[in-house]
Amino acid sequence: MTVNAYAKINLSIDVIGKRPDGYHEVLMVMQQIDLFDKVTVKWIEDQSEKPDQKQETAPNPNQMGKGISINLSTNLPFLPDDHRNLAYRAASLMAETYCRNRAGEIRIKIEKRIPVSAGLAGGSSNAAAVLLGLNRIWELDLGLTSLMDLGVKLGADVPFCLAGQAALNENLCLQWDERAGTCAVASGIGEQLEQIKPLKCWVLLSKPPIAVSTAQVYGGMDLAAIKNRPNTMELVCGIKEHNYHKISKNMVNVLENYSLKEYSSIMYTKNKMVETGKPMKALMSGSGPTVFGLYTSRKKGKEAFERLKYMNKETFFIKTL
Repeated sequence: MTVNAYAKINLSIDVIGKRPDGYHEVLMVMQQIDLFDKVTVKWIEDQSEKPDQKQETAPNPNQMGKGISINLSTNLPFLPDDHRNLAYRAASLMAETYCRNRAGEIRIKIEKRIPVSAGLAGGSSNAAAVLLGLNRIWELDLGLTSLMDLGVKLGADVPFCLAGQAALNENLCLQWDERAGTCAVASGIGEQLEQIKPLKCWVLLSKPPIAVSTAQVYGGMDLAAIKNRPNTMELVCGIKEHNYHKISKNMVNVLENYSLKEYSSIMYTKNKMVETGKPMKALMSGSGPTVFGLYTSRKKGKEAFERLKYMNKETFFIKTL
């Protein structure tokens, strides 16, 4: 089966502090957008032996459980196709957790459109798609909460990606769950979600041709020096009320304090978007490097896209979901 794996943007990010386990406590608003990879998951059962006849030990490092192998391919030759890929690790986790008595091959094909290492949760969305796909194919009947508890072991953004994909992919046949949705307030390390009414607008995305280390950004931040923080509750109220002045006022990403100083191309992209595109608000997504601008007018946003698409190759004009 094929699952649309959607990207996300951060309408706000606040870093509250550092936890004893080394992770950072955050409070943010995440919104899924109509930019997606296509993730196809196929299961080929090994019919040569019945499950109870299989050996207890996996025959090689590429096999999970009692005899499940994983074959991953993408349309981008530089992407890893082994345990370094979150989608691969998602398949491994599902196999080890729920299907240790089965044998066969999991084939994963990823058609990438979401920019890589962009602050858009592309890897997390791919992992979520694999979890949801295998849940359906193997008829495990896991609910969204169970999948989220599993997904957070792979990454903090995976639960939000699961929630959005569950809401947007009807072929997953998941029972309705109040945790499904495309916009949420996220707390903890980003895994604790409260679904809210999604923002409706157009989005201009532009990614400079660089990669940013999330760990470096969080590690390099001086939390005490942050002066401007988002008012998350005001932002949520603005979204509910369709009050775009209140929304733009409270759209703040504190990670910009580090990333804009360390990476001049991010600052340049944001400044050009503000000057040339004149969006309602321009902000960096995640830890960067992608910058996005919000528009209530499709015509105005499209005109801005036509002007800015020559600056960075990976520039898109899409909408929120």
